[in-house]
Amino acid sequence: MKIPQLLAIVFAFSLIACKNQPKITQCSSFEKSQVLLYENFESKFVDSRNVEIFLPAGYNPESTDKYKVLYMHDGQNVFNPKTSYTGIDWGVDEAIDSLMKAGKIKNTIVVAPWNTPKRFVEYMPKSPAEASENPVYVKEMKKEYGFDGLYSDEYLKFLVEELKPFIDKTYNTSTKVEDTSIMGSSMGGLISLYAICEYPEVFGAAGCISTHWPVDYLGEAYIKTLPKSLPLPENHKIYFDFGTVGFDAKYEPYQNIVDEMMLQKGYIRGDNWMTKKVEGASHSEKSWKERIHIPLQFLLN
Repeated sequence: MKIPQLLAIVFAFSLIACKNQPKITQCSSFEKSQVLLYENFESKFVDSRNVEIFLPAGYNPESTDKYKVLYMHDGQNVFNPKTSYTGIDWGVDEAIDSLMKAGKIKNTIVVAPWNTPKRFVEYMPKSPAEASENPVYVKEMKKEYGFDGLYSDEYLKFLVEELKPFIDKTYNTSTKVEDTSIMGSSMGGLISLYAICEYPEVFGAAGCISTHWPVDYLGEAYIKTLPKSLPLPENHKIYFDFGTVGFDAKYEPYQNIVDEMMLQKGYIRGDNWMTKKVEGASHSEKSWKERIHIPLQFLLN
């Protein structure tokens, strides 16, 4: 083989090897937690995006200990105030470390894919089809958001068929349903609920923070699908909450309807289901950061 050909092959293999190498954005000591950044994680279903991985203090890749996994949307807001919309992050890394140290939750890593300009169309559940594919609404959606279709099904395929297999192969994770959770706020609450309904064999728990139910007529249409689509309560748990200020002040009537559906499905409040009204809380990272320990404990204990 000629030298130029050999060099080309070596270079190609080096690209493959380096493709999924993360950047460490915090310390890399086992004694302390760390956040790894995978830039432009590629997908055949959705646009590439950054993905951040939080490894709690004590995580050791050489250990056989298996960790729970929490998937969180809007990843740029989860760990880092510099990338967060408002300059305030959720502080999930500090909260996980603190709760693990106190013995209030089990060992957990957090996977946080960032959102993209397609946030709305990726996070809005594509159910029922007669509503989300209605020509009148499709036209309005194109006008309002710049896209004439919803891509939530494709986004979930990215999580389930691409990102999760990569995480399970790369890190010490438990692949059990009961050890795999998903959580987000606002539209992220909607897609988290949609995820556990569409993939109950993958996600055992969902955290829906300040769930943005009133999305034109799509939100109400989606709520009507829940009696049939909610996963069985025997092996799933779901958390909801909402505040009383700003956007959140509109959510209670919708949440009351969903709560009644949860009861009819057989969920038990305080056991495998929680809905919390947070007085004085607004629709903001600041408010979500202040209460993040509550859903984390409920989902991960």
